[in-house]
Amino acid sequence: PSTGEICAFKIHGQELPFEAVVLNKTSGEGRLRAKSPIDCELQKEYTFIIQAYDCGAGPRETAWKKSHKAVVHIQVKDVNEFAPTFKEPAYKAVVTEGKIYDSILQVEAVDEDCSPQYSQICNYEIVTTDVPFAIDRNGNIRNTEKLSYDKQHQYEILVTAYDCGQKPAAQDTLVQVDVKPVCKPGWQDWTKRIEYQPGSGSMPLFPSIHLETCDGAVSSLQVIAELQTNYIGKGCDRETYSEKSLQKLCGASSGIIDLLPSPSAATNWTTGLLVDSSEMIFKFDGRQGAKIPDGIVPKNLTDQFTITMWMKHGPSPGVRAEKETILCNSDKTEMNRHHYALYVHNCRLVFLLRKDFDQADTFRPAEFHWKLDQICDKEWHYYVINVEFPVVTLYMDGATYEPYLVTNDWPIHPSHIAMQLTVGACWQGGEVTKPRFAQFFHGSLASLTIRPGKMESQKVISCLQACKEGLDINSLESLGQGIKYHFNPSQSTLVMEGDDVGNINHALQKVSYINSRQFPTAGVRRLKVSSKVQCFGEDVCITIPDIDAYVMVLQAIEPQITLRGTDSFWKPAAQFESARGVILFPDLKIVSTLAKAEAPGDVKTTGTAPKSAVLEEMLHNLDFCDILVLGGDLDPRQECLELNHSELHQRHLDATNSTAGYSIYGVGSMSRYEQVLHHIRYRNWHPASLESRRFQIKCSELNGRYTSNEFSMEVSVLHEVRVSDKEHVNHLVVQPPFLQSVHHPESRSSIQHSPVVPSIATVVIIISVCMLVFVVAMGVYRVRITHQHFIQETEAAKEAEMDWDDSALTITVNPMEKHEEPRCGEDETEGEEDEEEAEEDISSSSSDSDDSEEEEEEEGVGRGRHGQSGASHGAVPRSPVWSPVGTSGWT
Repeated sequence: PSTGEICAFKIHGQELPFEAVVLNKTSGEGRLRAKSPIDCELQKEYTFIIQAYDCGAGPRETAWKKSHKAVVHIQVKDVNEFAPTFKEPAYKAVVTEGKIYDSILQVEAVDEDCSPQYSQICNYEIVTTDVPFAIDRNGNIRNTEKLSYDKQHQYEILVTAYDCGQKPAAQDTLVQVDVKPVCKPGWQDWTKRIEYQPGSGSMPLFPSIHLETCDGAVSSLQVIAELQTNYIGKGCDRETYSEKSLQKLCGASSGIIDLLPSPSAATNWTTGLLVDSSEMIFKFDGRQGAKIPDGIVPKNLTDQFTITMWMKHGPSPGVRAEKETILCNSDKTEMNRHHYALYVHNCRLVFLLRKDFDQADTFRPAEFHWKLDQICDKEWHYYVINVEFPVVTLYMDGATYEPYLVTNDWPIHPSHIAMQLTVGACWQGGEVTKPRFAQFFHGSLASLTIRPGKMESQKVISCLQACKEGLDINSLESLGQGIKYHFNPSQSTLVMEGDDVGNINHALQKVSYINSRQFPTAGVRRLKVSSKVQCFGEDVCITIPDIDAYVMVLQAIEPQITLRGTDSFWKPAAQFESARGVILFPDLKIVSTLAKAEAPGDVKTTGTAPKSAVLEEMLHNLDFCDILVLGGDLDPRQECLELNHSELHQRHLDATNSTAGYSIYGVGSMSRYEQVLHHIRYRNWHPASLESRRFQIKCSELNGRYTSNEFSMEVSVLHEVRVSDKEHVNHLVVQPPFLQSVHHPESRSSIQHSPVVPSIATVVIIISVCMLVFVVAMGVYRVRITHQHFIQETEAAKEAEMDWDDSALTITVNPMEKHEEPRCGEDETEGEEDEEEAEEDISSSSSDSDDSEEEEEEEGVGRGRHGQSGASHGAVPRSPVWSPVGTSGWT
C-alpha cells in the first residue's frame, strides 16, 4: 500500500544550507527550507538538483523508486544592513588662488551590501556650512568662487555619502584644501617692525630675507636700501650738543662765529625767529629776518674764510622765483650794495663776494653758482663754503662741488657807509623810502657759522656732518664675489648690484642698522628697500614691490647724574680776603648711574625674591655746569668767583662769569668737570658784614636733556671781634672749644677775640658750656692775676703751644689790614704764599691731649670742616694767646 506514497525528497549537492521535508505523503507535497542562516553578502544565488522517492516495496531505501531530477534555483534577497564607508580617511588638495576649478578632487565611498540597491552610493553631501565648495553625485568637489590666499590660507570641510537606500555613511571624511598664492615676485620672510635696543651695536635688519622671482631668468639685480630720517632733527639722530661743542669735538679751528645761536641775553638777535622742536633749528617763513649786531663779525673778511650751515629747502614759491637770502652783508643806509651774500635762486646756490677798490682795481670773480638737486629736495643737507679767493669750493654732505658758473664784476667803490649783516633776509637801506628787509628766505636753517681768516679741512667737515645712525654691513668679506655696493656720505642709503639672486639675498641679510649715540632719540626710523630686476633679453622682466618697514628705537635708560660733597663749612675771614680765596667744592663728586632690571634668580634655590632694579655706574660726557649764587647777586665791589684760565684750557672747556654765578661749558668727561670745579674759588675782601654765602651747582648732558640734582653748598665766615679786658671772662664762657687757632707771622700783640659760634655746633656748645661753668667760676680770680703778669709770660706761652689741643678754644688776632682794594683775576702768587703760611700756622697749633671725650669729638668736627689733620711745628713766631687746656686751669 505504501508504494503509491512519497516518502522523501533528496537534495544533491555539498554543504548546501537547505533541506526538503515531506508534508503529505499521499499528495506528495513537500517544503524546501534553510537549515542555517542565509547571507546574501556570502552568496547571492543557489542552484541544485532535487529528487522525490516513493516508499517502495519495503522499508529499505534501496527498494524505493526515485523521480526524475528537478533543478532548483534560489536567489537571496538583500537587506540594507551596511552603511557606506569612504576609501580614504582624509583627502587633501592644493589650489591656486583666483581660479575656478571644475573638479578640485574626488572622494569615493563604498557599501558592503550585496544588492545594487543597497550597495551603490547614490549621493554625496558637504556637511560643513558656509564654505565656497560644492560636490556632485560622483564625489567631485569644486570651488564655487575664486579663493584668496590673503583671505584664507586653508579650508577644512567634512563630506558624507548616502547609498541608494538613503543610509548615510557611518563616519564623515575630512577634506583639506590649501590655497596657494599666485606666484608674485617679491621679497619674502621680512618683518615690518624691527626693534632696536640702544647700545646694542649693529643689528641685522633682514636676517632671513630672500627674493621670489617665480622662476624668472634673472640676469642682474639692483637693490637700494634707504633709511629715511629726514624728519628727525637735522636729517638724522645727530648729537644734540651746541654748535661750539660740536666744533671742538671735531677739532675745528678756533674763532668760529655762530650767527644763529640759541636765544639768550647775550645773543638776543635770534629771539624773534621761529624755532623748531629744537632751539638750534630756526624756521623762516618768508617774513622774518635777523640783524647781526655790529662787532660780532669783522667788517672786512680776509681772502680766506669759511661759511657753514645746515639747510632744508624746498622749491621756491610763486611763478617767478625770487632770491632767497641766507646771509647778506649790505649797506646800512643811503645805498643798496651787497658786499657779500649767500642766497638761493631757482634751486641754485649762489655766493656773492664783491671786493673793494682799494684791494684790486680789476675785473674779478664776484658770483659763484652751484646747481644741485638737493637744494630743493626738502631734506637736510650740510653745506660748507670754503673761500680762498679767487677760488671758492662748496662741500655738501662731505662731497666736493665746483661752481658750474662764475661771473665777474668790478670792485665796489670805497665809501664810509656802515654795513649791516643779516640772516634770513637782506637789509635794503637805500633806494627805498623806508629801510626794510627784502629777499626773504623760505626754509629751515641751523648752525650757520662763519670763520674769518681760515678754511676748514676735509676731515673736520666730514666730522661735522657725520651722522650717528645709519646703515651698515656686518661683514664686507662675507658679501661674496660679484656684489657691488655703495654708501652715500651719511650712510643712510645703500646701493647693491649683482648677477646672482642667491648672492644678493645673502648680502641683504648682512645689512644692519647702527646707532652709536650713547643716548639715542627714541622713535621710528622709516626703512625702504626698492629693487630693479633685469632678465635675459629684456629690459625689465618682473616688478618687485618695495619693502616698507621701520626701525623702532626704544627709549634708552636715562642716567641719573648725582652731585655730592660737603654741603657747608666755615673759614676764617682772613681766607676770604686772601688772594687765593676759599675753594668752594674741594671734594665734589659727579656720579652717573643707570637703573637696570636685575635678571630674576631661582627663588627656590636662593630663598630670596629677585631685586627689581640694580644701580650701575656709567661714564659719559657733560656739556655744562652752572654755579648759581643764591640769596642775591655778587657785589663786584667786594666779592667774586674765580677760576684760573689754565684749568679750563688744559681740559678744553670754556666758561663765562657774572654776578649771578659761574658757567662752565663744553663737551668733556665727568672727571674733567670734577677737576675744574675743584678749583672754583670765592673771594670777599670785605667779609666783615658777611655771615655766609650759599651757592648751587647743576650739571647737564646733551644740552639739558639729562640734568643732575641741584647741589647746594653754604660757606660761613668765622668773624673775629675785638673786646676789652673786662669782657674776657664773659666771652670765654661762650666760646666753643673746638675751634682751631689761626696765627699770622706779622702779629706782634695779643688781643682777645671771640669767634661767632657756628650753628651746627649748638649741641656741642651746650655741653661744653656746662662743663666750663665750673672751671670759669673757679678760675675767675686766677685769670685776673694771670692777666696782670701777661707780658712777662709771653715766652712761656710760646713754649706751651706745643701742648695745646687744636680742638680747644684758641683766641687769635686779626691779620694786618691791607690798604689796597683787591680785584678779581689779579696776580695770586702772593696770596697763595700767605695762605700756605696761614695753613702751616693752623696745622702747627694741634697737639695730643688727654682731654675729655667731648673735646675729642669736637676735634674731629673741627678737622672735618677745615680739612686739616696732624701736627706740624715751624719756626714762625706766634702771637701770645689765651687758651684753655683741659680742666686744670688757664695757661
